[in-house]
Amino acid sequence: MNPGLASLQAYPFERLRQLLQDVNPPALPLIDFSIGEPRQQAPELVAQALTASLQQGLAEYPKVLGELTLRRAMAAWASRRFSLPSGFLDPDRCILPVNGTREALFSIAQTLVDPCQEPKALVLMPNPFYQIYEGAALLAGAEPYYLNCDPVSGQPDYHAIPEAIWQRAALIYVNSPHNPTGAALDQDTLAWLIAQTRRHGVVLAVDECYSEIYFRDAPVGVLAVAAATGSLEGVLSFHSLSKRSSIPGARSGFVAGDPAVLARFLRYRTYLGAAMPPFIQAASLAAWGDEEHVAQSRRTYARKFAAAQDILGGHLDIALPDGGFYLWPEVGDGEAFTRALFASKHVRCLPGAYLARHAHGLHPGQERVRIALVGSEEECIEGLQRIRDFLDNHPLKSSQSKESAWHS
Repeated sequence: MNPGLASLQAYPFERLRQLLQDVNPPALPLIDFSIGEPRQQAPELVAQALTASLQQGLAEYPKVLGELTLRRAMAAWASRRFSLPSGFLDPDRCILPVNGTREALFSIAQTLVDPCQEPKALVLMPNPFYQIYEGAALLAGAEPYYLNCDPVSGQPDYHAIPEAIWQRAALIYVNSPHNPTGAALDQDTLAWLIAQTRRHGVVLAVDECYSEIYFRDAPVGVLAVAAATGSLEGVLSFHSLSKRSSIPGARSGFVAGDPAVLARFLRYRTYLGAAMPPFIQAASLAAWGDEEHVAQSRRTYARKFAAAQDILGGHLDIALPDGGFYLWPEVGDGEAFTRALFASKHVRCLPGAYLARHAHGLHPGQERVRIALVGSEEECIEGLQRIRDFLDNHPLKSSQSKESAWHS
């Protein structure tokens, strides 16, 4: 058996199930804020494209590289979104369709890490993080290196990474906008990361799956910053329709970037058998070509955040993020808060401790919870009001009262 499996921690939602398994909630409908799964209705044009193509290509194996029409649509979208020079993204060499960014973010580590390297290669990642980063590193034979997010900026201080860490690194995962803090990286930071990773021969994998859910200016994309250098060397950008188009069940996304890296990635995925079904390709083609449903989704999320600020602003620090759909409030003991809220109001959130690790003397998730505003507006408002009612009886006053209140 692969010895790396023994080093994997339970997935956050399995840990949450175990945390709540002996809790008896009240007889109220469950409000589930725990998982970042958009539950808004799928765009009609996407559903129509999918159903119209169900009979197409079922007698043939799909190509791992995907259809050229899809790759052209992906390249065209990225070129429009990030104002890229004409021809900068070659659909034949710089675009690879993937079955959701989860699959791709995992697989890229298996492609790039030398499992025989001594000492072990490092895979750098923000802390908190999307757990796939950690699992990918461990199963590739690497060692995760956690970069604690600053509680104010919501992103790690990448400039503080020691030189010795860069020298051992094979890959760095960057998440912008970040899950769960919602903080996006600016152009200067991305430019510095591109220069630094190139200097050390490290691949920069930027997870931008939340880039289209924003409320002020559109987040800067790493492709735009790479274009300013005239090269995609060492840069990969990951995009998904799960969040952008509210179709997580389609498992559809793409990776854009360094053609030399993508050629090796394509070879790995060919053996993996990770090809996108033709009907999902048709649905994806429709989604990448339309922006109105994305703008409508942003308006819906903006109303949910406005409701959260109105309902919970007097109890918790509720700030509008740069992107994404998460609240990340400080509540004291996150696990105790989650249990008490579930027991009192049948509202489920996710302890921040399950999204982070203790590193460099700190645990950046221990005193927080993640609240995903992914349900309908009505459901989110109902859940937020229940949280406010709960906090009315368990007010946050100090670090000590935060912990003791959840056990009262």
